[in-house]
Amino acid sequence: MPSNADHCAALVREADRDRYLATLFAPQDRRAALFALYAFNSELIRVRDVAREPMPGEIRLQWWREVLEGKRDGEAAAHPVASALLDGLRRHGVTPDRLLGIVDAHQFDLYDEPMGTLDDLDNYAVMTQSALLDVAFAILGGAGPDAMMLMRGAGIAATVAYVLTNLAKHVSRRQLFVPLEVLERHKVDLGEVYAGKVSEALKAALAELRRHARRQMNAARAEVPQVPQAILPALLPLALIGPTLRPMDRRGYEPFDVAPLSSLKRQWLIWRAARKPARIFEG
Repeated sequence: MPSNADHCAALVREADRDRYLATLFAPQDRRAALFALYAFNSELIRVRDVAREPMPGEIRLQWWREVLEGKRDGEAAAHPVASALLDGLRRHGVTPDRLLGIVDAHQFDLYDEPMGTLDDLDNYAVMTQSALLDVAFAILGGAGPDAMMLMRGAGIAATVAYVLTNLAKHVSRRQLFVPLEVLERHKVDLGEVYAGKVSEALKAALAELRRHARRQMNAARAEVPQVPQAILPALLPLALIGPTLRPMDRRGYEPFDVAPLSSLKRQWLIWRAARKPARIFEG
């Protein structure tokens, strides 16, 4: 029977292969905790897919809140991801309450209310992706306050890349992470977006988001000399952001038909970044 750690590693390998590969570059005594953290993140991301309706999704998120607050110890012990997560956090001196904000932020995923402003998207990114980096850094030995701007910029850039590559999926279920502020600035017809129709106005709006992501990556890159080498395994998936965004700048870009990077290329980009970390932030 597989252990909780094995279960988490298998879940991450299936649901978040980029972080799975990156974690293999971490010291062996840190990997189980990282796999548990990323398995927890995968559980949150797929809540809407599994629950389909807001109320069951709210119940799932509330369960995770109570697990992190120590109110579901018996159930958590029987749940392979929850048990491995709490054990990993405890082993590396990380308090579970540092993950509560991530759970709360994913409540947005359950509803069809569109993202309002670019600041709203940035805040969502900081509460999810940046907060996940923060805990991963702690597991890997910590990076201290010098890493705050790195985490912020990297988290926002990663979120924008996710929004752009998953536009078709989100729109198909009436979910919109592209901020209304940006769409309105470019006079995008919202009805056309929900209908999956491509316009020059929409392409201009998405180009603005790509510029925003690159600015954030540049801001993160400026902080790299201030942080320890130990946190590198948590940063390696960021090496995929530049190569993901670049094809979107080309003629013929179809926002609702984005071809993902191949598994082989993703693996190569992570391996290359591990050998030369400066490549992580290449735009």
